[in-house]
Amino acid sequence: MAKTKTMYYCQNCGAQSATWIGKCHSCGQWNTYVEEIVQPAHTASKSKMQPQSQALLLSEIENTPITRTYTGICELDRVLGGGIVPGSLILLGGDPGIGKSTLMLQLALSVQHTKVLYVSGEESASQIKLRAQRLKNNNPLCYIVNETDMEAIFSHIEQVKPDLVVIDSIQTLHTANIESSAGTVSQIRETAAQLQRFAKQTATPVFLIGHITKDGMLAGPKVLEHIVDVVLQFEGDRNYGYRLVRVAKNRFGSIDEIGIFEMLQSGLREVDNPSELLISHRQVDTTGVGVAITMEGLRPLMIEVQALVTPSIYGNPQRSSTGFDARRLGMLLAVMEKKCGYKFTVKDVFFNIAGGIRVEDPAVDLATVAALLSSALDSPLGIKDCFAGEISLSGEIRTVSRIEQRISEAEKLGYNRIFIAENNLKTIPKVSIQIVKLSKVEDLAIKIGKGML
Repeated sequence: MAKTKTMYYCQNCGAQSATWIGKCHSCGQWNTYVEEIVQPAHTASKSKMQPQSQALLLSEIENTPITRTYTGICELDRVLGGGIVPGSLILLGGDPGIGKSTLMLQLALSVQHTKVLYVSGEESASQIKLRAQRLKNNNPLCYIVNETDMEAIFSHIEQVKPDLVVIDSIQTLHTANIESSAGTVSQIRETAAQLQRFAKQTATPVFLIGHITKDGMLAGPKVLEHIVDVVLQFEGDRNYGYRLVRVAKNRFGSIDEIGIFEMLQSGLREVDNPSELLISHRQVDTTGVGVAITMEGLRPLMIEVQALVTPSIYGNPQRSSTGFDARRLGMLLAVMEKKCGYKFTVKDVFFNIAGGIRVEDPAVDLATVAALLSSALDSPLGIKDCFAGEISLSGEIRTVSRIEQRISEAEKLGYNRIFIAENNLKTIPKVSIQIVKLSKVEDLAIKIGKGML
């Protein structure tokens, strides 16, 4: 009888060690190593084994067309690349309470003519029934089971023979092959591998809901993200109703797409034109408020930036930024102080991206500088003006990508002027919106100082 062997695994990154150590040598976290029992490996046979598959030339492989299944949720189909690919393993991660289970249940109830098995390890069937009644969607082929044992789940799959499986969540599953508690690195790795084999052998797509750590990373071993075909991040501010589905990995489509939803009492509503929701419809001029055109994936998005510059009461000026990188805000303040002569070192600066979203597109720089100068000079920006440009350390306004799409979005929403970099467009297209080209940040400061906006 083989001797039972134990190993210590980091619950944060999955690194292993023969002995317990306080600090993980891989991720640097403290007190994350947990002892787990490792099953003895079977001794490999020394006899010559026959290969189960045959090597083929690339030209000999037949082209198999992929028939995608539409989910009934257009924003989710957009993120997945046009629908669900048969046999795909899809991982959805997000903060607690953000709406992962709601989205997956809405998917199970929205997909048409598809037999769905929804496996819940966190909620009872009656709780799921209450949520389904609130969603007001109906799928007569949706089966609900409350189970966490992998062997029992596969028994239900053999009985129901579903076309789509949803697992809520992967951290609650456990298998008898591994002698450790549910949620450990070994259990997550083994259960995910079993579901991957099932998905590939039967061409049945499987959705996995995954928890995330306090650092915002998917909980469990990193191999979990490697073996799945698609990794989706469900994010948003719970103080606002907006939710974003981002793609971190997609073997069957682009990773540049995002899906935007609004959380309502009746579930998640698709947002076709998020720009109208994220910008306020101002009727009067307001200082410190500008409109930027950012790109979320391949989708142009109009957002409102808000700045407040006031004299500092205390010795140390405050710097507060919400939804925008604080270090980049400090860089822009330094550029304006160097190139435009404004003393921001003796002023408190507060900056906010309206709507509770976070933006990393450098094209927001120009709108940020405009809002800061507007607040500092008490000179309002035009209600129908918008901005798209990156600011360099030399004060130059640099070009940004996909400027034609940004201009088209601003024109569609009825803006009169858009401020861009001088070299961003070689030829001005025939559009109704006025295109204003700027080369340096000083040009923008002069226009705001003279009230020309």
